[in-house]
Amino acid sequence: MSEQQTRDTLERFLEAFSRQDLDAMAELMHDDVVEEYPQSGERIRGKDNVRTIYENYPHLPKLIDYSLEVSGELSVLEAILEYESNRVYICEILEVQDGKLKGMREYFAEPFEAPAWRAKWVERM
Repeated sequence: MSEQQTRDTLERFLEAFSRQDLDAMAELMHDDVVEEYPQSGERIRGKDNVRTIYENYPHLPKLIDYSLEVSGELSVLEAILEYESNRVYICEILEVQDGKLKGMREYFAEPFEAPAWRAKWVERM
């Protein structure tokens, strides 16, 4: 697969996620996809389990913004998600194989105030 094909797959997945179109999302996953949340120590094996979790999620988050870096079949997604009124920043390592998601490893972080002591050395984003 070319990097452009990998990017196209991921863009379609993110569009489906934005629409909360679980059918379209599932179509873009391998049957044996693995999704991991290292911070909570969870590993979800298989498209059916991933989809079932999404179906039972109390409120799927809204995708606010993202950037995507692609290198071969591996990609890094940085995104802002909104869970009801709380924003969360994520970094996700994605593996695409044969045009479908094969692996997803997600790290989550809530925003925090920058400490005043380092203000003179940093640029605010």
